[in-house]
Amino acid sequence: MALLGWEAGLLFLAAAAIITFYSYTIFSRILDHYAINGRRLLCFRDMAHHILGANWNHYFVGPLQILICFAEVVAGTLLAGQSMKAIYMMENPDGTAELYLFIIISGVFMLILSQMPSYHSLRHLNFISLLLSLAYSACATAGSIHIGSSSSIAHGRDYSILGDTKNRIFGAFSAISVTASAYGNCVIPEIQATVAAPVKGKMFKGLCLCYTIIIITYFSVSISGYWAFGNRAHGIIFSNFILDNGRAMPKWFLVMSNFFLILQTFAVTVAFLQPTNQLLEKIFADARKKQYSSRNVIPRVIGRSVVAIIATFIAAMLPFFRDIIGLIGAFGFLPLVFVMPIVMHVITFKPTRRGFAFCISMSIIVIFLAATLMGCIAAVREIVRDANTYMLFANV
Repeated sequence: MALLGWEAGLLFLAAAAIITFYSYTIFSRILDHYAINGRRLLCFRDMAHHILGANWNHYFVGPLQILICFAEVVAGTLLAGQSMKAIYMMENPDGTAELYLFIIISGVFMLILSQMPSYHSLRHLNFISLLLSLAYSACATAGSIHIGSSSSIAHGRDYSILGDTKNRIFGAFSAISVTASAYGNCVIPEIQATVAAPVKGKMFKGLCLCYTIIIITYFSVSISGYWAFGNRAHGIIFSNFILDNGRAMPKWFLVMSNFFLILQTFAVTVAFLQPTNQLLEKIFADARKKQYSSRNVIPRVIGRSVVAIIATFIAAMLPFFRDIIGLIGAFGFLPLVFVMPIVMHVITFKPTRRGFAFCISMSIIVIFLAATLMGCIAAVREIVRDANTYMLFANV
């Protein structure tokens, strides 16, 4: 919102919600279609292989999905570490512990959670994640409204977009990429694979519930945060709750809010580990042995632990959260979530080329391919600028 302003920010927030809901509904419809016809596709790579062909799966969709999921693990580990440090600094203002220590602690928790065997085993964790989303969104909204109502904040509030024309343009595409990451989900097929047969219509009901929660949380936090802080709003809204002259909210409230955010981050991040885990087990597991035999458990623990350790190392080395999210959104979520479902839908159902649905589909593809290109340029530009400011393993 701070990079787009009120009108453009709200417009794209709403447009991204509508388009991603449309894309995920298309995903669900494609999966339903193949399941009814006797071929149930269980993951994104299966869809790409069956619909687009083996080369698209091996050289584009499969690697891109794994890359996005791994980048999400890096970003989640970093975000949890930043929230841990925020709690530490509130409890010990003169503390000298640096950010990388908290990222390592976050990585240890992630390593433990990564051993959960499958998406099905995450079902209770996902329900807790839903409650945590509502909890920390309520905290963020209530805190923003409380702080924004104070006369000192209201007096200095500014909704103008900072920077010259070039910086505003790149900032806008960076904001679009970040928003795409917020709405992006590249594991929809894997989630639908956990639905018991018959699958028809069940995923759509789940999407409706999901987007009801998304609209409540995303819009309340975005609108209240931008209203309260204007163009000074940070990428992590809780950072705005600590002002130059001290905390604007009680310490217990800030600790509780950050604690909710940490738990929610763990719950979400472990879900993005699963595609990588499945790929590793496909390579190293022995299908002739039982799932929990030593032959399969030992490679599983080693592989998952190595992935979590590498993600933690990268998060500690490059602690630029918004830049990472922007690059994930531009390079990964924009093509994979906004474009690929439309392409698969056109190939599967072959709508008439003169029809309204085909025209809408082609328009979405063209617009978001262009947004992908500009978003990648903007994200790389931001990373280069921050690389000139921060050192590796920076204590930010």
